[in-house]
Amino acid sequence: MDSERKQFKVAVIGCGRISVMHFDGILRSPLTRLVACCDIRPERAEAAAKKYGCKAYVSYEEMIAAEKPDAVHICLPHYLHAPVAQYAISRGVNVLTEKPMTISLADAEKTVAFAKEKGVSYHVIFQCRYNAASKLVKQRAEEGMRGGRLGKLLCASSFLTWSRSDSYYLESDWKGTWDKEGGGVVIDQAIHSIDLVNWIVNSPVKRVSVSMANRGHKIVKVEDSADGLIEYENGVKYCFFCTNNFCTDEPIEIKLVFEGGTAVFSYDEALITYADGSPAERVEKDKNLQAVEGGKDYWGFRHAEQIARFYEALAGERAPELTGEEVLKTHRLICAIYEDGKKHFSA
Repeated sequence: MDSERKQFKVAVIGCGRISVMHFDGILRSPLTRLVACCDIRPERAEAAAKKYGCKAYVSYEEMIAAEKPDAVHICLPHYLHAPVAQYAISRGVNVLTEKPMTISLADAEKTVAFAKEKGVSYHVIFQCRYNAASKLVKQRAEEGMRGGRLGKLLCASSFLTWSRSDSYYLESDWKGTWDKEGGGVVIDQAIHSIDLVNWIVNSPVKRVSVSMANRGHKIVKVEDSADGLIEYENGVKYCFFCTNNFCTDEPIEIKLVFEGGTAVFSYDEALITYADGSPAERVEKDKNLQAVEGGKDYWGFRHAEQIARFYEALAGERAPELTGEEVLKTHRLICAIYEDGKKHFSA
């Protein structure tokens, strides 16, 4: 490692399933030194501390006071994302939190403003933006707006058909709840495909019309299915469908129709075709990408890249990317989807 590069002291708050992606990314970065982790379940904190070589705590307040980390990673239930982020920010600690920012729009906006006031970085994980397929489509869409071959984006669609049984929800005391998770399939699973489309369209939302229902689950009251139309100020119409009632997790499909062609992509693959007969462009799944031990395929492989970029930005080596301000664009849309969808919600 370059001895002149700053190394940041890092701690992880929450040692549940998704934390493995954060521990992996932290240990890979030459800019980080993992000093601590915490979890309200002592046995889980101790197991993570032993595995990753750091100190264990059961209280994040105590951990922050004792270790004085430069940054914390928040891997907690959704309803805790904002209050824990705000606590860390109040102590001058930089924050990288799992999605979503929080449940409510007001809490998200408050956290962004508070981080700006305190002069600390507050970023949110949306690792799918770093997939090779996503990056290619985003690049070609931006080129199209500047006169490139694809031309102007006209409309978009996304489809997510996954499986989340009642037994999946029984494994958690917060999943599938309005007050702790903030909803169901939209805020937990489809949020990534919705974020990708919103990021590529890159225009303020004009109107949202949504239908949502719980059609197949007996033990939860949140939506397991949703569909809707999102209209943007730049004229793009985006239709989405998502459900957790399928028998397996199918690859998500996002389709974008441009004046000069189409782009169809999932998290791992992309195909761009051009109306003028230019050769199609493809991204195929990278077979060399290694899954993180304990990770899930549907989380993808790009947490480590986003984590590396977060610390490179802290070190002044690159511009910040998935900041709170940037992610607010998607959080506003997610909140608008729920606001409209709840009007005629059926459980």
